[in-house]
Amino acid sequence: MGIAITRVEVGVRDLKNNLSRYLDGVGQGTEVIVTDHGRPVARLVKIDASTDRLTDLIDAGVVHPARTRSRSLPKRVAASGPVSDLVAEQRR
Repeated sequence: MGIAITRVEVGVRDLKNNLSRYLDGVGQGTEVIVTDHGRPVARLVKIDASTDRLTDLIDAGVVHPARTRSRSLPKRVAASGPVSDLVAEQRR
């Protein structure tokens, strides 16, 4: 037994004028197909899963969160001449 999905097609102007109403419907499971001059251009659907990819990776154990929130700045490089000379030297 499948889940019935309610689908509504709406033009860009109508979507703009009634955005809150359509978003309420999306939140209740209605799929909104946005059309531009009768051609489908976008689909609005309810977000079921997390959209925070980093949190998902941390939860899966793939990456580890930072130990501290503070970051130290890199040490300043003392140049003995113009930066362009240093860059040219690095390219050799």
